Amino acid sequence: MDSYIARELKLRYNPVAVIFTDEKPDGALQFEAGRWGCVIAMLTAAAKGRTACFDRQTCGCTGGRVGLGFGEAYSEFPGGIEFFLSTGRGEGYREGEAYKKTPELARAFIDQLPITDIPYTYVVFKPLKELADTEKPELVVFYATPDQLSALVVLANYGRAGSSVIIPFGAACQTVCLYPYDQSKEEMPKAVVGATDISARPYVDPDTLTFTVPFGMFLEMEQNAPESFLTKEAWRKVKERIPNSENA
Repeated sequence: MDSYIARELKLRYNPVAVIFTDEKPDGALQFEAGRWGCVIAMLTAAAKGRTACFDRQTCGCTGGRVGLGFGEAYSEFPGGIEFFLSTGRGEGYREGEAYKKTPELARAFIDQLPITDIPYTYVVFKPLKELADTEKPELVVFYATPDQLSALVVLANYGRAGSSVIIPFGAACQTVCLYPYDQSKEEMPKAVVGATDISARPYVDPDTLTFTVPFGMFLEMEQNAPESFLTKEAWRKVKERIPNSENA
């Protein structure tokens, strides 16, 4: 699938389609069952042209299973996820990440997550440009620099009355899959800015964040883009300082 937005914003990497399916793509990258890995590393691989997939045994970690929509898995976390996200539980357990001040605050965060168990076997990350006509993704993920992110935020709001972008706290995989999928169920879904998870930042370029939209919202943005601010001088001043890329 061709993207006007990707060309106009001179994206460094391909937008990535997130597909829920019962069929495993041929030749897809996949973690070994039971082995640790970061979902965002696979997202980056897809943005660079590879296809990656996950099932419930190959999510890379407990958080990845939750973040990809494969149900509640935090109850299996040794010592309690609320301690790992905050102060730690002490000797014999993993050091706390200090992302939440107290275990109580961490538990409150976990309890409000839109945890879901999708009725599919695989979650697939695929370069949008390689999407087949018969494939309909759930979500589209962009890697964006500040200038590009600014354009995506404005474009997401172009045809809407209210604010149409959120930037929630959470694991990076939650912000590229779980939260956006939850938004896709809304009558007026919102885009989700993500990859602010400190633990996942080493797997993305230092000057980029993610911007994820439900597929229907992506199509809306694509339709609106040619008549939007992207045709005006204000954007041209910004665009000229964005380096050209192979996706331009």
